[in-house]
Order: sequence, then C-alpha cells, then structure tokens
Amino acid sequence: MSALPYRRLAGFYFFYFAYLGAFAPFFTLYLNSVGMSAVEIGVLMSMPQLTRIVAPHLWGWLADRGTSGLRIARFAGVAGTVAWLGLYLSTQFVWLFIVLLAVMFFWSAALPLVEATTLTHLGDETARYGRIRVWGSIGFIVAVIGVGYLLDSWPPQAVLSIVLVLMLCMLALCWAVPDAKTPPHASDEQPIWDILKRPEAMALIAAAALMAVAHGPYYTFYTIYLVDHGYSKSMAGWLWALGVICEIGIFVWMPHLYRAFSLRQILLASFALAVLRFLLIGWWIDNFAALLVAQTLHAATFGSFHAAAIGVIHKLFRGRHQARGQALYGSFAFGVGGALGGFASGHAWAGLGPTWTFTLSSCAAALGLVILWWKLRLLDA
Repeated sequence: MSALPYRRLAGFYFFYFAYLGAFAPFFTLYLNSVGMSAVEIGVLMSMPQLTRIVAPHLWGWLADRGTSGLRIARFAGVAGTVAWLGLYLSTQFVWLFIVLLAVMFFWSAALPLVEATTLTHLGDETARYGRIRVWGSIGFIVAVIGVGYLLDSWPPQAVLSIVLVLMLCMLALCWAVPDAKTPPHASDEQPIWDILKRPEAMALIAAAALMAVAHGPYYTFYTIYLVDHGYSKSMAGWLWALGVICEIGIFVWMPHLYRAFSLRQILLASFALAVLRFLLIGWWIDNFAALLVAQTLHAATFGSFHAAAIGVIHKLFRGRHQARGQALYGSFAFGVGGALGGFASGHAWAGLGPTWTFTLSSCAAALGLVILWWKLRLLDA
C-alpha cells in the first residue's frame, strides 16, 4: 500500500468506530440513568439513522458539485463536535433530541465521504478495502472493552466526556487524510437516478434497509438487555467486542471470499446467518454459549454484509457518482432502515418484550434475504 495514505485512513477508521463503540452500546445507559423511558431511548438512539436519511445526500450532492468531500467532512465534524457540548447543559428529552439531531446531522458527513475517498485511493483494488476498514473494528473493540470496564466504576455520565475525546481524535485524523482525485468515468454524464433505479441497486438498498431494521433492537437495547439479565457492564463490553473481533477476521479474509464467491452469494449467506443470530439473542439470552455463537455471527451480519454491499455500490456508482452513490446508499439503506429500526424497537420493547422484539429482527433479515435472492441475480457473474 505504498501509494495509499494507509496509516491516516486507518487512523480515521480507528477513531470513528471507537466513537461508535463508546456511543452505541453505552449512551443508552446514560439515557436510562437520567430517567428516559424505553420509547424515549428508542427515539433518541434513532437519531444517527434518522439524520442519515437526508444529511449524507446533501453532503454527497455538495461533493458532486466540485467541493472537496474531505473539506465538507472536516468542517461538518467541527460543527458536530461543538454541538455535542450541548449535552452537558440539560437532560430534558426535547433538549436531548435537538442536540443529538444536530450532532448526528453534521457527523453523518464523515463516513460516506471518507469511504468514497478510500475507494478512490484504492481504484480497482477494492478487495484491499477490508485491510483498511479492519482498523475501525479494532477501534470499536478497544472502546467497548475499555468503556465497559470504566463504567463498572465510573458513573454513566462519564460517557459524555469519553465520546467527546474520541470525537476530537477522529476530527484530527479527518484533517490529516489527503484528498483523492476522482478519475473520469463513462457514466459521469448519466443521471444518478438512472443508476439508482436499476433492479440490483434497488434490491440492495431495500435489503440493506431491512438489515438495519433488524439491528435496531441490538444497537439500542442489547447492553440494557444483558445488564437486566445479570451480566456486568464489562461482560457486555466483551460480548460486543467478540462480535467485532469476528468481524475483523472477515475483513482480513475478504480478498479470499471475493475470489471464492460472488458478491450475491456473500450477501445471501450474510442475511441467512442474521436470521439465526437474532433468534439466538431473543430466545437464549440466559444461555451464555448461545450468546457467544450469536456474537460470532456479527462477522456475517455486519462484516461480510458491509464489505460485499460496499463492493456492489462501487460497481454501480462510478466516477463522479462515487461520493453521492455512497451517500445515497447510506441515506436510504441505513438512514431509513436504521431510523425505522430504532423507532420500532422502542415500541416493540415496551409492548412485546425483548424476545419477540428480536424475533421481529429475524423476520426483517429473512425478508431482506428473499429480496436479494429474487432481484440480485445479475451479480452472480
């Protein structure tokens, strides 16, 4: 990777996903400690996904208009970090909603624009993407284990300062990453909506949205679910970390998977294993062995799924459409799907209970599997 700014890209992924590793599993404990209900927690934790419906599309549109994608990500990151400071001022639901909406709106620019920059640096060697992205998984592991242990002795309010420090670190790496010049492509003059309307593009986005819906209860309530069943916060951190450790193995192994299987086959297997994973979490929470198996399946439900989906998007959206393609994928798939998953998980958790909530997650993954099997056949080649 001599021609690639490998260390700076890897550093950005490390701190970006370390931030997620502190926020996603443990910010719910903070919200629970300040008196938020299950429905309110579900609404607040859906903010990252809700903002991804519109915000990345705006950032990608600006990048396609000639503004440097990294420049957009840098200044939006500054605004998002400043907005985070508002969480120290009040614990009222409406105030938390407004502040988190602002934070996530601005920080939603970072990942899709850096992803586009990374893929531009890689060119046709997208199989090497996993070797860079793996550092994000390592950052997530460091955060979930470290923060889990810290919160065994520190109050939940400490999450605010921990996340702030990680934001500052990823902001610094975002400024350090060099921009990449996007080479021209034959599809540059084609309207992007013509690409988006292709059956394989629509199928991938719909299925990815369903995968995000399926993960809604996991990202929102998994730590609370574990603690309620007698697991310590540090053990919760280790279980989160186990999933990401397995994800790392998949990212490292992806070049071999790319040679052995088509992108469609990898995606179908990922969705099938997601069906199993969420059933295990929902019905066997008190069986530690079952939880271990479920967490190893994170390698499929996030690792191989994400790497294969990014590969499909890179094939479909070329040239100047690369940044906006990544943004549209994030907006429709993870924005709409993640927001629906977050909102629905709070209501399902309060009304149906954890077991049936995770059963519905399994059903969402099964529906995504059917859509991919039906409409993504063009990618078997």
